[in-house]
Amino acid sequence: MRLFATDIAKMIDLSCVRTWSNRADIEEMVAAARAYGFGQVSVLQCYIPHTRQLLADSPIHVVGNVSFPSGSDSTSVKVIQAQEMVDAGCDEIDMVMNIGKLKSGEFAEVETDVKAVASVVHPLPLKVIIEIMYLTTEETKEACRICMESEATFVKTGTGWADRGTTLEDVKLVKSFVGDRIKIKASGGIRRLETLLAMYRAGARRFGVNLKSGIEIVQKAGEFTNGIEIED
Repeated sequence: MRLFATDIAKMIDLSCVRTWSNRADIEEMVAAARAYGFGQVSVLQCYIPHTRQLLADSPIHVVGNVSFPSGSDSTSVKVIQAQEMVDAGCDEIDMVMNIGKLKSGEFAEVETDVKAVASVVHPLPLKVIIEIMYLTTEETKEACRICMESEATFVKTGTGWADRGTTLEDVKLVKSFVGDRIKIKASGGIRRLETLLAMYRAGARRFGVNLKSGIEIVQKAGEFTNGIEIED
C-alpha cells in the first residue's frame, strides 16, 4: 500500500493545548487545518465553542481534552467535563488516565474512572492518554488492559507535556500488549515525517502533532508525488 500526503494529514490531530494558547493561535491552527486537510484539531475546553463555530461547515473533527494534562480530577468532574464537551459539539474526546492512581496500584479505581467517561462519550471515539514515558513496562501493560476493558477507541501515548516525547519503542511496546484490539495514537515529540512513518509501521494510526511540525510533515510527504510505500 501507499500513503499520500492527504492520507497522512487525515491521521494527524493538530494540537493547540498549551497554557498560553490563545484565540489567535486557535484561528491560525484552524486555517492551517483547512488549507492542508488535517483530520482533527485538538483544543482546551474553553476554546471548544469557538473552534466548533470556525469549523461549522467543515469535516475536520474537533477534539476535546478531559482532565488535561494531569488526569488527577475526580471521576465526577471528568464525567461533567466529558458531557459538556459532547454537548458543545466535540467529535472526539481525549482523556488523561489517573497516572498517580495507576502507579499506586489502584487499578480498579482507574478502570472505573475510564469506564465512567467512556459511557458518557459513547458512541464518539475516546482516546485514553497513559503518559507512557512515566510508566514501567508492567504499568504500561496494565494501562493498556484498562483501555481495552473500557472499550476505548485508542490508547494514546502521552499529553505532549511530559519530560520527553513518545519514542518508536513506546509504540512497539503498546502494540505488543494490545495487538489489533485497540488503536494506537502516538503523541509528543513527533517532528519529522520519518518518525511518523516509523511509528505507523509499528502500529500507530493517529498522531498528535503541533502546528509547525504538522505542516512540515505534510509538506514533506507531498514531495512524494507517487505516495510512500508501506509494507502490507
